[in-house]
Amino acid sequence: MAAFTPDPGIELTAIEDSRLVVIGGKPLGKRTVWWNLVATRKDLIERAKTAWKAGLFPSIPGETEFTPLPES
Repeated sequence: MAAFTPDPGIELTAIEDSRLVVIGGKPLGKRTVWWNLVATRKDLIERAKTAWKAGLFPSIPGETEFTPLPES
């Protein structure tokens, strides 16, 4: 993943067959990132940690293994 400034003239060159997704728009604002969790506020991260531990996140199709939260 890469984030670019809004300056013109950005060039990308693929050295082999590749797929590229470009997502644009206005910045979303400050985000808090912890492990695989992203939120606008730290209290939401804490709520997500609790939900993860309780198994309340939807399962991933075909995935059978549970991944515990990393040690805090």
